[in-house]
Amino acid sequence: MTSQPTTVPTPAAATAPPDYATPIPTRWVGPLRITGNAAAGEVHVPLATYETPLWPSVARGARLSRLIEDGIKVTLVDERMTRSVLLEAPDAETAYTAALAIHARTTELREVTRRSSRFAELLTVRHEITGPLLFVRFEFSTGDASGHNMATLAADHLLTHLLTHIPDISYGSISGNYCTDKKATAINGILGRGKNATAEIHIPQSLVTGRLRTTAAKIARLNVHKNLIGTLLAGGIRSANAHYANMLLALYLATGQDAANIVEGSQGVTYADDRDGDLYFSCTLPNLIVGTIGNGKTLPSVDDALTRLGCREDRPSGDNTRRLAAITAATVLCGELSLMAAQTNPGELMQAHTRIERSTGSPA
Repeated sequence: MTSQPTTVPTPAAATAPPDYATPIPTRWVGPLRITGNAAAGEVHVPLATYETPLWPSVARGARLSRLIEDGIKVTLVDERMTRSVLLEAPDAETAYTAALAIHARTTELREVTRRSSRFAELLTVRHEITGPLLFVRFEFSTGDASGHNMATLAADHLLTHLLTHIPDISYGSISGNYCTDKKATAINGILGRGKNATAEIHIPQSLVTGRLRTTAAKIARLNVHKNLIGTLLAGGIRSANAHYANMLLALYLATGQDAANIVEGSQGVTYADDRDGDLYFSCTLPNLIVGTIGNGKTLPSVDDALTRLGCREDRPSGDNTRRLAAITAATVLCGELSLMAAQTNPGELMQAHTRIERSTGSPA
């Protein structure tokens, strides 16, 4: 008996779902009072989030900043965008010889970088050798761009140049994960990626008790027990904070940033000190990756947000993005301070979430 071939029905042609916009609820909070070497004045900030308690939490820190003459002081201490390339050699000795040759050509490599972009400048070259593998980490200044594409383009030019002029090495990858992009790593926390900024505030005792309903001693103690020891026990990498990622994501989405960069951006250290009843509180963020030009920045809502933030002004290259980084760091401090204060009081955090989310129609 001859078996009949099985007929498989042809599925209907797949159709792509229609493109549609799903706006994330956004609210302007503030103003925050900021001083420092990259921004000064009072500014409202846009926060795009589904977590509605974030708005009043940041607003509480913002109100506090306006009651202090210097507000939140932000010091920008460094800036660099990175891209690492992977080279392969026959053995470690050859890889090491190649690394020495690369460092000897730094001036030459800076010229190659300038030919790749009007704004990219090669700052530093670092390397790491594992067996026959040579990882080369290029660090660039990138003007007002966050610099991902600019750094990759420059690295591509540099890689081609190295393969042409350095003997006995071959191509491994344009990205060797020694950058490190969108991953929480020790190297980013140590060397920085993007803008490295510290936001700090000095709060008199009367405001700590009156506005935050707690004490400097309680916040300092909780910071050690929760942010430092708790994170250590959890295996955190170069990080000790309560929720930097919340503020970063909300501001990144509202200002057209690459939201995935909150992975390394949320690395950072909160410091709290009881100074005779007054509170010193700071947030150090070594990996703020923001830009005011580039992909996403011409969308109407983003352009409006950057304009209202004062980051569309006629300033020297890089200054608008430095301002945005300072505003971002200050925003993180506002939310971090508010949450830490709330967590010193039993029940306060959950009561606030329940009250605010029910009032907006969100499930409690």
